[in-house]
Amino acid sequence: MSEAAAHRLKAVALDPDGLSGASAEVEHERRVAIYDLIEENAFRPAGADGGPYDLTLGLRDNRLQMEVVGPDYRRGHVLSLSPLRGVIKDYHLICESYLQAVRGASSVQIEAVDMGRRGLHDEGARILRERLEGKVEMDHETSRRLFTLVCALSRRG
Repeated sequence: MSEAAAHRLKAVALDPDGLSGASAEVEHERRVAIYDLIEENAFRPAGADGGPYDLTLGLRDNRLQMEVVGPDYRRGHVLSLSPLRGVIKDYHLICESYLQAVRGASSVQIEAVDMGRRGLHDEGARILRERLEGKVEMDHETSRRLFTLVCALSRRG
């Protein structure tokens, strides 16, 4: 197995104790975010010799709880969501604006909203990578996919 293939996520699960009741739409959003994250990622926990890894995520008391398990590795991480709270809130709002724009705005307006959405997504991914520095190394795209999942986890309804 190549080193790139070894340091990746093979499964992502959500801790049911840290989830609120969600609508079918939110559950679908979570499943898609998990699928996208598993499909393509580069994930290397500090101190791990090799993977692949299972990741369990949950939310409790405004904290992201992560448990990473590999062949010879098991570690939990707890991150405050406070540094991400504003970006997550703005991301949810701009995603709603994007959906409304798609329903009837001009292509120029849709593109402008989408650029803003991508910018917030990149900002959230950057903050998440910074918060995980020294704990988990990941590439930008994996960080973006993980941020998407964190947003889906934090979504109510």
